[in-house]
Amino acid sequence: MKASIVAALVIVAGVGLSACSEKASDSLENAGSAIGNDVSRAVDQAGAKIDNGLDHAERAIDRGANEIGAATRNATQDARREAREVKEDAGAAMERAGNDLKRD
Repeated sequence: MKASIVAALVIVAGVGLSACSEKASDSLENAGSAIGNDVSRAVDQAGAKIDNGLDHAERAIDRGANEIGAATRNATQDARREAREVKEDAGAAMERAGNDLKRD
């Protein structure tokens, strides 16, 4: 009789430990899932921030390139205007010199 009581207690204890082990396993699984979700969310947020940063950098580069292009066009126009003025001034000076030579 004592042996059957001890055996029953061992079985009940085993079932109790099994239930505790199952709860612990479920808790561990839930914790692992929560950690995985947190890591996934953090990676997604980091990816979004990187994308936003790259978009911002791209816009800044485009603006800079546009400004450089405009400045280059302006400088080219200024250089052409200056060259035209120098050519006109040189032509006028040569014409005056020619007229002076004719008079002398």
